[in-house]
Amino acid sequence: MYEERPSRLSGAVVWTNTPSTEPAAHPVLPDGCMDLLWSQGKLLVAGPDTRAYIPEGPPASWAGIRFFPGTAPGLLGVPAHELRNRRVQLADLWPVQEVRRLSDRIAAAPHPASALESLALERAAPPERALRTLVSALAAGRSVATTADELGFGARQLHRRSLAAFGYGPKTLARILRLQRALAFVRAGLPYAETAVQCGYADQAHLSRDVKEFTNVTLGELLRRQ
Repeated sequence: MYEERPSRLSGAVVWTNTPSTEPAAHPVLPDGCMDLLWSQGKLLVAGPDTRAYIPEGPPASWAGIRFFPGTAPGLLGVPAHELRNRRVQLADLWPVQEVRRLSDRIAAAPHPASALESLALERAAPPERALRTLVSALAAGRSVATTADELGFGARQLHRRSLAAFGYGPKTLARILRLQRALAFVRAGLPYAETAVQCGYADQAHLSRDVKEFTNVTLGELLRRQ
């Protein structure tokens, strides 16, 4: 069973996922975010995805904190593009002794998810206002070009900073955020065609193509699985 709550860290979400009786794991969809994870005594990092991630191995309990897009690299000290579409152990990024100490601390905590949140609060770097503004504007449907002009970023500068912060360029980020907005609409019962119009797709077929590209299944199949 999956549960989440807003974090005390701005824009982040604390979550837990325990094994269920369902036959297949749900895919983790691209959302512009990165996560710090705890499972089976290990600290891991989920990098930014450009395709659906299907959990592997036997069912296990997980705890995590999902960072607001663009904020995790400041905490981890690693550019986001180096972790794109990857799950890695934190010990591959930080000194092993430090990770062992943090792992012991989380293992001893009554609530691992809250312990992860405390770790993030201690180490998080102040969010960069321009990048947060970029995310908020793109999530609301503003164009990349208009938003870049308003922020005073040139095309190359914006692309370079986006790779480091989000793991991919601003146009990919905009498409992923638009997909998430569209999925929220259809889950709420809005017809596919109207969702496409509301979210700025050319038509329903355009929405369907984006869903298939990012999730590898049709929109109808995705909704059935979730």
